[in-house]
Amino acid sequence: MPVRRFRSVLRPPAGLLAALALCCTGLPAALAQTVPAPAIDLPLSSFFKLPVGPRGLELSDALRGADGQLVRLEGYMVAREVVTPGRFQLAPRPVRMSEHADGDADDLPPGTVTVLLDPSQADRVVVHRTGLVALRGRLQVGRAEDADGRVSWFRLQLDPQAMAAGQSPPAGASAHSAP
Repeated sequence: MPVRRFRSVLRPPAGLLAALALCCTGLPAALAQTVPAPAIDLPLSSFFKLPVGPRGLELSDALRGADGQLVRLEGYMVAREVVTPGRFQLAPRPVRMSEHADGDADDLPPGTVTVLLDPSQADRVVVHRTGLVALRGRLQVGRAEDADGRVSWFRLQLDPQAMAAGQSPPAGASAHSAP
């Protein structure tokens, strides 16, 4: 199911949101937690500078600026033969991996993001979904090696509520369900 995008014609000035936050510090904690923090919309297609230069792929300024920030990503869940509990991958185009046939060789695009569930959910397996999905979490940029030796350059750390048992996923992860 395609993700629909709605953009408001009227956007509040950046300073207005900060001023409202200062004025509303007396709100009950439960009410303050129901308002999600704003996330940076970061298309997977904006991860690298274009056109590709003589030095190869270079990280874009937008990606570098989003490192450590709350972001919203849209992409396709990578279909894998061998799933890893507590994580999955998000790619800018549909991809199917055949680990048994291809071994360590894969066709993952360079902008593939490793999506990490909360550490308390490290044993959960996320069911593959076809089509475009939208996710929201904290982006980590830089080289990291998994226990199995796979290297990732981009990781998205989801909140614990993203895959809470017995609850529907939050709006940013509505296309995923947990078993």
